[in-house]
Amino acid sequence: MPDPSPGGKTPPRQPRSALRTSVVWDVLKDALDRRAKVTGTDSLDVLDTGGGSGSFAVPVSRLGHRVTVVDPSPNALFALERRAAEAGVADRIKGVQGDVHGLFDVVERDGYDAVLCHGVLEYVDDPAEGVRNTVAALRADGTISLLAAGLGGAVLARALAGHFTEARQALTDPAGRWGDGDPMPRRFTAEQLTTLASDAGVEVGAVHGVRVFADLVPGVLVDTEPRALEALLKLEAAAAELPAFHSVATQLHVLGEKRA
Repeated sequence: MPDPSPGGKTPPRQPRSALRTSVVWDVLKDALDRRAKVTGTDSLDVLDTGGGSGSFAVPVSRLGHRVTVVDPSPNALFALERRAAEAGVADRIKGVQGDVHGLFDVVERDGYDAVLCHGVLEYVDDPAEGVRNTVAALRADGTISLLAAGLGGAVLARALAGHFTEARQALTDPAGRWGDGDPMPRRFTAEQLTTLASDAGVEVGAVHGVRVFADLVPGVLVDTEPRALEALLKLEAAAAELPAFHSVATQLHVLGEKRA
């Protein structure tokens, strides 16, 4: 049984899904707050490429921002519509079918204060073009948030599972894949991801390692040990910006601004 808080009440337990989003969400929220202060508006125009069912779009809209989600899946967009309605933010979210390569078939250039490109670059044919398009959608000095699969985390996970040949394969493969059965088409190092951003006209502000420990900790420990999840979330946050941990993170996050 969890220890009660000083007020005599047990604090609400955070969901396991927070391990996947907490670091990125905290950084993103702060960046949006700064952007809003700079622009002098409480409601930013935000583009979420590959935003799916709205795991980030809905929370962003709850902050008062207008969010356009571009996703190739009609099913995901339908789920987004339902999720936005349930959250009471349907008037601030618009979903359109498309992808990052054909981005300007469905949205305008230079039209957004912030662009999210999360879980997209792993799957596109040309990641460099994908980043260039997301940057081109930004207004001057706009904020960009890139999130992609990290190479080191996959290598470490395969090795700890005893799949040493697959770990070596991922380490030497140009796309960072551990074999034909690997469901991830491509992975990145922090240097590769920051180079893509910089070459596309982004002034990189910060790099974060995401899920450095979360995918290595036994789920039963997090689920049964009192306050383990909260402690793990704090550990993830503390390690996220330390370069030493970027090389073993499951995901890498790059935050930056469009250069003038």
